[in-house]
Amino acid sequence: MTINTQKNSRQLTEHFFRNEYGKMVSVITKYIGTGNVQTAEDIVQETLLKAVDYWQHHGIPEKPQAWLYTTAKNLTLNILKRKKYQSEFNDQKSEQHSEQLENLEISEALISDGQLKMMFVCCHPKISDNSKICLILKILCGFNISEIANSFFTSTETINKRLVRGRKQLRTNNISFELPKDININLPIVLKTIFLLFNEGYSPTQKNELIRYDLCLEAIRLTKILVKNEAITQKADCYALLALMYFNVSRFDSRMNAANSIIEMDKQNRKNWNQEVINKGIQLLNKATSEKQISSYLILASISANHCIASSFEKTDWEEILCLYDSLLELEDTPIIRLNRSVALSKVKGNRKAILELEKLKKQTKIDKNHLFHSTLGELYKLENDTEKARNSYLKAISLTKNERDIKLLQKKLMQLVPVS
Repeated sequence: MTINTQKNSRQLTEHFFRNEYGKMVSVITKYIGTGNVQTAEDIVQETLLKAVDYWQHHGIPEKPQAWLYTTAKNLTLNILKRKKYQSEFNDQKSEQHSEQLENLEISEALISDGQLKMMFVCCHPKISDNSKICLILKILCGFNISEIANSFFTSTETINKRLVRGRKQLRTNNISFELPKDININLPIVLKTIFLLFNEGYSPTQKNELIRYDLCLEAIRLTKILVKNEAITQKADCYALLALMYFNVSRFDSRMNAANSIIEMDKQNRKNWNQEVINKGIQLLNKATSEKQISSYLILASISANHCIASSFEKTDWEEILCLYDSLLELEDTPIIRLNRSVALSKVKGNRKAILELEKLKKQTKIDKNHLFHSTLGELYKLENDTEKARNSYLKAISLTKNERDIKLLQKKLMQLVPVS
């Protein structure tokens, strides 16, 4: 096999790992039970390792997805038949599941149903909120420990503990692989997790990529599963989150240049924004608004909509956006929201006012551990022609970021500063 073919097989396997991991875990868990979700993950990982080995030596099969599910099915059948698992599956149950698995036919309906159930299994009331999000990101979305840690701004050790705790709670509480009678109660934590997934795709914390399209599309796909499900009656937040993601996706083609570098919003060519996707976002936002239910997602989507409908960065309705941020703070007062609000504040009340607000925020929180805080300060100082403070802020931001993509952008900003006379 040629080097190029081996490279293609590895890339395709990586693609399927991210896109099929959660689907396969969900389907397998249906047959071996939620108490054995770790075993389901092990089966999927072994399946993907087999794929790497087999595809590199024999070529990529005509139907790679079917190959993966068949391999995973056979591994699961072997586990169901092993004596050491008989204590967990009584003979009748094991035999029934084995027969169902042998006749298993993969369909989009089966996968969607499995993932929907797994989302809510991970959000069972007896599982702590932090563990819920970690479980979904790990089990359903195939995140590695570092990616989850970055999403939470915490350590890998902390995430490991949350996952161990969450899996134990799944096991000890004997949680059924079925949808709860009222799934609307646990809907907020599911949406929060999907939002984290999209954010990781929109602005990756680890990989040197501008956008991880696979994660963004997966977040949209999971939200669509929620929107289509008739059992979910409170769909306002689903519509709002989906609208927010569409607005952000509409700008993807203008976020990078030919050299694969970031183009910030004020410098983007708005003719490259996808108007069709923006219109879909507006339709969803109207649906969310008609529900007359104010939420963080509705406000965030409205902020993003204001950016999308503005004919230019300068003509953006910053006063409206600042009002929306003020409303958002009443619902969810976090350092990141205040940091984002500072941009709108600078446009309405001036850069100095925004700088004072950020300095106050620094004293009250640990936001200064985040490179975005210092890069924002750097921009504000640059606009005020305070070159020395702008340079120091950019250097601090560079020291805190882990992504080469962000480092390059910040270094470019440093070079563009007018030298101190």
